[in-house]
This record gives sequence, C-alpha cells and structure tokens, in this order.
Amino acid sequence: MNRRNFIQNTGLLFGSHSLISDLPLLTWNNVNGVLKYATPESTGVISEAITTYLNAADSSGLEHHGFIMSRYGKVIAEAYWKPFAADQIHTLYSLSKSFTSTAVGMAIQEGHLKLTDKIHTFFPDTLPDAKSDNLLKIEVRHVLNMATGHVKDSMGIMRNATDVPWSKTFLAQPVEKEPGTHFLYNTGATYILSAIVSKLVGMTLQEYLKTRLYDPLGIKGTDWEMSPEGYNVAGYGLRVSTRDIIRFGNLYLNNGKLNDKQLVTADWVKDATSSHIQSTPTGGDWGEGYGYQFWRCTHNFYRGDGAHGQYCIVMPQHGIVIAINSESASMQKQMDLIWQFILPGIKDKPLTSNTSAQFVLKSTSENLMLNAKIGTSSSIQNKKIMLDENDYDIKSIEISANKMKVTKSDGSIDIPFGLNKWVENNLRIKNPFIKNFQSAMPSKVAATAGMDGNDFKVRIKYVEAIHGDLISIKSTPDNGAELFFLSSLVEKNINNQKEGRKPLTGKLL
Repeated sequence: MNRRNFIQNTGLLFGSHSLISDLPLLTWNNVNGVLKYATPESTGVISEAITTYLNAADSSGLEHHGFIMSRYGKVIAEAYWKPFAADQIHTLYSLSKSFTSTAVGMAIQEGHLKLTDKIHTFFPDTLPDAKSDNLLKIEVRHVLNMATGHVKDSMGIMRNATDVPWSKTFLAQPVEKEPGTHFLYNTGATYILSAIVSKLVGMTLQEYLKTRLYDPLGIKGTDWEMSPEGYNVAGYGLRVSTRDIIRFGNLYLNNGKLNDKQLVTADWVKDATSSHIQSTPTGGDWGEGYGYQFWRCTHNFYRGDGAHGQYCIVMPQHGIVIAINSESASMQKQMDLIWQFILPGIKDKPLTSNTSAQFVLKSTSENLMLNAKIGTSSSIQNKKIMLDENDYDIKSIEISANKMKVTKSDGSIDIPFGLNKWVENNLRIKNPFIKNFQSAMPSKVAATAGMDGNDFKVRIKYVEAIHGDLISIKSTPDNGAELFFLSSLVEKNINNQKEGRKPLTGKLL
C-alpha cells in the first residue's frame, strides 16, 4: 500500500482490513494548541509495549529526556526523565532543518520562489569573482536534498570566517561535484535556505513561521539562534518543547492540514518526506534516502532528527508520531529500541481496555529520572574559593547547603542544587564555565550535588541547552583548591570528545 494514500475518503485502510467502524478518521484538530489524549488500547496500541520500551530506554545507557507517542492525533503516552519536564523547550540540533524545510514549502506555496530557482540569483552582491559552472547550477531543490555538489560541510568554515557574511563564505566554497548527483550532509547549505527565504519575505524564519506555523499549532516560547548577518542559522539552533515536536509531526502526518486549513500543501509534505537522493551508504536508518531536510526510515517511515537524539518520527501507515529529546551516544540504537519494542504493540483495531497495564504505564512515565546520586555524605560542607586568574573571568565560587554562587567581575550567578537530588532553577542563565560567555544560550538549570569525602561535586544540566558539566572541587595542600570540569558529552564519550578545559586553581577562605 502506498504510504501516502493510507487516508482514503471512506476511512483508514491497513492492508485488507477496513477500520471505518473501528477507528476514527485521522483529524488533527488542535484547538489553541491543546493536545488531545487517549488510552493506548483505545487506538489499538498495547500499553505494555510502551512500558517495555520506556524501561529499555531507561536502562540502555542512552540519556533520554522526553518521549511522546500519539496515534490518530491523540497523545497515548508521554514521559520525561526528571529534571526534564513538559514545560521546557529543548535544543533540536538538526531537527531544526525540518522546520526550515517547512518555511521553504510555505514560501513556495505563497509564490516567493520555485524549487528550480538558481541560488546564485538571490545573492548578486556576494558572489565570488570566479563563479564555477557547478556553483551556477545549484538550485533550491539541490540545497533542500543535500545535493549541492560540495564534498565538505561548509558550516564550520562559515562560523570561523569572522567579519564575513556567512552567505558570502558559502558561495565562495568550491563545488566539486555536479549538483544533484552527490549527497553530503551540509548544514551550511541549510543556512542558505534561511537567507533566501528571509530575503524574499522580509523577515527571519522565526518571524515568518510564527503566524504560519507556530501560532496555529500552539507552539510558544521558542527561540532560534541567529547568524552574524541577521538570519536564523536554520540547520540547528531552534528550541521547542517535546510537545511542540509532536504537534509538528502530526501536521505532517495529516498532510499539512490543521482544523480544515492547509498550513502547507499536501504536495509539499509528500515531496519533502520522499527520498530524492541516496543518503549515507552505511545502511540502517541513515541509508534509506533523503528528502527535503527529512530522512527516510526503515519500515517505510520518515523522520526529522537532530544530534544526540532529537526525533520527530512519523509512521503514516499506522497514524503514529513519536517525539523524543535526549543526549544520546547512539541515535541508531535509540531507533532500534522503538522498532524492537513499540512496533510489535501496534495493532490494526481498538483493543480491550487494560486499566492495570495503563496504570503501570502511567506510573513508569511519572517516575523516570536521571541519576542524581553524586556523593556519599549526608550534608554539604560550606566552601569559598578565591580563584586565580582564569579564562572565564570567575573571581570566586561559594558553596553552601543548597546552592553554588559563581561570581564574575560583572556580577554573580546562583545555581541551586539538591543533596543527591535534582533541583531546578526556573531563571535562565548562561553557562559560566565556557570561554565565549556571550555565545552561550541561556537556559533553565537543574543541579544535584554531594560530598565525596572532602571533595565537593555538582552535576549541572542546562535543561534547555540539554548538555551540562560535572564539576569537582578538591582541596590541596596549603589551603589550596582545584576545580575540575567534565562535560556531559565527554563523560558519555560521545564522538570521542576530550575535555579541553584546564582545571582552575585558587585558595580556600
């Protein structure tokens, strides 16, 4: 069965089974952003399958933050690993690309541009003097499906070229391959889509999507990182909630329609989520082909995804959307858990209500938590450290029973913590322990702390920026102190990253 024709005028069809009288037609009637909820069994999903998945995810060694599963537009399971919660926005990384794709689709729908437009025509003043034939051949569709002809992602080069517009740097890069013939995951190319749309509509992607996508879906409180030349970075940097991801995915599941209004055309949804080029040849869920800033999946599904496990997985044949946020070391393993545990629990008709299984699912969902155990003592020893000169402009750190106070020359930051338990600070702060303080994205913070002998340890999670630090303060002879950093990415050995920050030294007062 064609996955795009599973919704028929007469009902939902799965194979040879007509479900007209058993299950409702898929209607995504999201009124004022309020999500609808249903029990798994009422939509034909076994509660135990979801519970088993959540337990497997929790014990997998992959740090999960949020999970939502919906069927036929209704949420049937929702879980968060404390200190992460439903009301928090969350960094999407490259899942941002699928939102950028939607903006392009809307701009095409409104007549601002065409898929076959040559990108160089939008940048007459920033083209290089020597313009290669391949550069002049790049069309909007090539940028969308990562087939610009580049052999190296241009984003790092663009970010490092200070005082040069990112779009100018992109256009100056060599285009080694014929556009349309070579797949390269190129985040710099996605940025060019942001620049093009913003030029044409006279506003940023964030502003453009507010009235066309965010407001209708009830997506609020978002932010999106900006480039130095005033455009949203597009390929990453968007922050929305896990619930917002499920809203977005259901719009695509419903072929771009919301409340009888076509927000983006059904043709765009079909084209954007179909494979236009062979993706990475490694197999698995990265070898199924690439659309317009969407990946194809095994099982004939599709998804938007972002680094460290940000997912919007759409299963059109089953009327299902799954949203996940995490800080994961293996994105393929995360998807394998879904295929292994959830797929067998999806049935083609409503099931007998199972209140005991639903109670277990609810209890499991409400009691998930990241490990908060960090020390062995039952109390925190007060400390104040006057730090030697350092790259972070930190003058002193004070430790009391329930917070760490970080003082810089321009003021102080309080980071509350619990004793071997998570405590959240609802005020957004920037990570004070990075060199370029101005570039840090502000985030709500959760922290847990403890004493390991005489050493103080605090684990900080920037819950909207998703990463964090384990900070250890050790006493040294002559009343000295050393402060050691261990980022969450290094601690998880993600991409073999190494901790580049040197210890800070100081004196205990």
